Amino acid sequence: MNAISRTARALFLLGAAVFFGLPLLWLALAPTRTADDLTTGSPLGFGSLGNVGAAWSHLMKYNDGELTIWIGNSVLYAAASVALSLVLCVPAGYVLAKHEFGGRRTLLTLSIVCMILPPAALVLPLYLEMDAFGLVGTPASVILPLSFYPFGVYLAFLHFAANLPNTLLDAGRVDGAGELRLFWSVAVPLAKPAIGLIAFFSFVRSWTDFFLPFVMLADDRTFTLQLGLMSLLQSTGAVNAGSGFSDLDIHQPEAALAGLVAAAPTLVAFVFAQRFLRSGLMAGAEKG
Repeated sequence: MNAISRTARALFLLGAAVFFGLPLLWLALAPTRTADDLTTGSPLGFGSLGNVGAAWSHLMKYNDGELTIWIGNSVLYAAASVALSLVLCVPAGYVLAKHEFGGRRTLLTLSIVCMILPPAALVLPLYLEMDAFGLVGTPASVILPLSFYPFGVYLAFLHFAANLPNTLLDAGRVDGAGELRLFWSVAVPLAKPAIGLIAFFSFVRSWTDFFLPFVMLADDRTFTLQLGLMSLLQSTGAVNAGSGFSDLDIHQPEAALAGLVAAAPTLVAFVFAQRFLRSGLMAGAEKG
């Protein structure tokens, strides 16, 4: 039975690797080839690095290098929203986990409800709120809603509830430490794994979000990378040859390279966040 189980598990993992890995491999190889090679040659063939340079040059010609502006916008929106999320989520999770006050359970329940709501359900109320303050079309209309991250609050709450003993806080109070000092000097250093988790998930959410910028932003100079790529692909016909009207030389290889550029930051963030992800996910198990 053990041999059968191991064989079945190996086959399942192999099938999953092929199912998910082949599209990624194709995406990585596509910019090295020409558009004709992609339609007539081997699906997983390798072209040349010169084709990658040519594809990047073609992308840079779109609206005078507007792709770099979209990348800069995405970096700005993601960095600002992650920073604000940490400033809001970590103290909120600490207070919910370690302090008793009226409405505590209600706030925690509301955090969970907001966490499970589809993001699209909140876009219209957020749009009306941003419009009331005259922020629609500005970077703040994207950064502020992305900073509202109930999942981050819940992660911080779980970490502090499971891994920060009340006796440690009581000892600090006996020594004369105030609540702010306890939070900054005791809670935050012990919460580094949770902070890493919140930062990583918040970054991925902010970097990959499409619908919120689509609703909030109208000027293409303020677009995120994901929103800008949709505009590029639609206007050039890089994916659907019958839908574009641009005379730029942007086809499937350029579209694949743009997709790699959009995906690369999340892959890099995942690599650098491995230590925090492992320690954060194992903290509760080690405590138990």
